[in-house]
Amino acid sequence: MSQEQKKSGSMVAIITMFFLFAMIAFVTNMAAPVGNIWTMDDAVGNNPALGFMGNFMNFLAYLFMGIPAGNMLTKVGYKKTALIAIAVGIVGLLIQYASGFSEGVPGFSIYLLGAFVCGLCVCMLNTVVNPMLNLIGGGGTKGNQLLQLGGACNSFAGTIAPIMVGAYVGSITKSTKITDVSPMLFGAIAIFVVAFIVIYLAKIQEPRQQKVEVAAVKDPHSPWSFRHFVLGAIAIFCYVGMEVGIPNTFGNFLSKAENFSAFDAANSANAAAIIGGMTGLYWLLMLVGRLTSGFISGKISSRTQLLTVACSGIILVLISMFVPEATGVSMVGFSNGTFAVNNVPLFTVFLVLMGLCTSIMWGCIFNLATEGLGKYTEKASGIFMMMVVGGGILPLIQNSIVSDTIASLRLSYVIVVAVLAYMIFYALIGSKNVNKDIKVD
Repeated sequence: MSQEQKKSGSMVAIITMFFLFAMIAFVTNMAAPVGNIWTMDDAVGNNPALGFMGNFMNFLAYLFMGIPAGNMLTKVGYKKTALIAIAVGIVGLLIQYASGFSEGVPGFSIYLLGAFVCGLCVCMLNTVVNPMLNLIGGGGTKGNQLLQLGGACNSFAGTIAPIMVGAYVGSITKSTKITDVSPMLFGAIAIFVVAFIVIYLAKIQEPRQQKVEVAAVKDPHSPWSFRHFVLGAIAIFCYVGMEVGIPNTFGNFLSKAENFSAFDAANSANAAAIIGGMTGLYWLLMLVGRLTSGFISGKISSRTQLLTVACSGIILVLISMFVPEATGVSMVGFSNGTFAVNNVPLFTVFLVLMGLCTSIMWGCIFNLATEGLGKYTEKASGIFMMMVVGGGILPLIQNSIVSDTIASLRLSYVIVVAVLAYMIFYALIGSKNVNKDIKVD
């Protein structure tokens, strides 16, 4: 194959991975706001924590699918794994839609099954896009640059999802049903169908094809043999939980009219739309952060970037925990089908600004943790996907701290502070490869 053909194939692969990055966020970010609809169903329990069960099931799937997805990547390649993932995603979205035809516990159970199946889909997609972009970029700063640009596409789709849910439902009440957001589900299915066709027809040059052979002697090493990978896997577990928990915890609480009315009773009927716009802004700032990192990653190391945003993040979260809870600020947001100036709690603004800090962490951690793994990279990616289950566990723990007061909501962010402290440790010490004696080629 000529150099020009290789370059063309790499560009097709990069664009395809960027597109899949976007779909990962769109499907994932529907889980919390859509699941929030079920919290108003008395037959289900009318418990705020239940709003995160869809999100929990979505991320729980990573625990079961992470390693199998990594093995699948090694055996059938990137393209086939992506196609299988998309087909699974279509099934998951259809199951979620079907949950709207039942009420109470049966309907909620069907919805959770659909969220779990969608989680299997995004786990496989994540297993594909992260190592492929990193390998195409050759690892290092260039690999991180492609990961951050792909992450920008991810953030753009993540911005749209909560805004669309908020626009469709206005404010979540006892009369709100899953069928109210069915246009979103069908839209996602249509996009998946188009993606399947495009990827099936596209000629994607695999960055590294490995033949699966039975080794005469079992390899005594694995990704777990590398200390910086083990600590990086823990970092990913914590990071994803923090990334998801920051916007969804205050979004889950304040999108309910009765909770928002304690701050702004006059606009409580549009609480879901206003807060949906706030959470959408969080993901938009992640887009800004990742685009910025995409341009500077060729010059600034992943370690420096991770350390900078972790330190900045602790400052922002601590401010949000201690500013007067009743203080409001006017912001342009989405409400009643249009953009308008809304009064929002000041402490949520500092949490929204965290989008700039969390934006680049995934790419930095993945880049640092897989640096120097060589032939163990694909299996490492599968393990990483397994650790994404943190996105379901940590938000659930954080929300268990929240009761019916804004004070308890703000207290729950102590978990975020602890995670950011670990990120500082990983950037300074944990990310250093101390196992360079292990043969990786």
